[in-house]
Amino acid sequence: MDAFALESERAQAPLAGTPFHTWVFPDGTPWTEFHRRGRDYLLRFPELADFEVSRDGRSVRAWPVPGITQETVRHLYLNQALPLAQSRQGKLVFHASAVEMGEAALAFAGESGRGKSTLAASFAVSGARFLTDDGLLLEPRGGEWLVRPSHPSIRLWEDSQQALMAADAPTAPPVSYTSKARFLAGEGVRFCDEPRPLRRLYFLGAGAADAPRIAPLRPAEALIELVGHSFLLDIEEREQLAAHFDELSRLAAAPIYFRLDFPRRYAELAGVRAAIEAHARAEGVTA
Repeated sequence: MDAFALESERAQAPLAGTPFHTWVFPDGTPWTEFHRRGRDYLLRFPELADFEVSRDGRSVRAWPVPGITQETVRHLYLNQALPLAQSRQGKLVFHASAVEMGEAALAFAGESGRGKSTLAASFAVSGARFLTDDGLLLEPRGGEWLVRPSHPSIRLWEDSQQALMAADAPTAPPVSYTSKARFLAGEGVRFCDEPRPLRRLYFLGAGAADAPRIAPLRPAEALIELVGHSFLLDIEEREQLAAHFDELSRLAAAPIYFRLDFPRRYAELAGVRAAIEAHARAEGVTA
């Protein structure tokens, strides 16, 4: 069983050597530094917390920086450290959201700000159920891929909150590093807590379309997208990289990938949902 331990506060002491990988914000500010600590890993979120991940990905320990709330550290664990740890277990995890349709799952992958959480929330407040807001975990089963439910909450920026959420929708306590609010699943935000087979994965465009546009992707195009949206802790370990690429190649061979672009106007979300549902029905996803 995977283990997570939240340790006591400690200051972030300088680390020997340079990180072998770094995630940065668009302005170049470091977001996550990836270090090796013997056989294990240390993920540093500057001025927030350090996470030690065991080599096999089954144990994670976290040390918050003094003054950082436990809620912030748990949030970082669920949305950042855990998917990376799962990748060390050989699991496929992607930056993507997913919703239930019929007995199947539809997923939406895209760069930050392209609307994957907004789409999931839009479905969830309109009668469908969401499986994950981000951190799409896939597991093979009998020739298909199952979407495993994530934690039952959706994170939204303020404009999406105002457009989609009721004023009394329950939220988790705020965290230190983002103004996004985390809305908890319930009657108004429906959550699916059972695995669902993945039937369609839509890669989101930049919002240049004046109406919903859906186009199929070739396997080679899908593979490039899957690589770019993968959580992967160690990008230098050749054996794991080869196994990861083999799994992605098998996944990319399925005829389930599409490019989706739509205008980023909240008033048109109902039409976007209708276009996705019509496409799924035409493709045989739902009855």
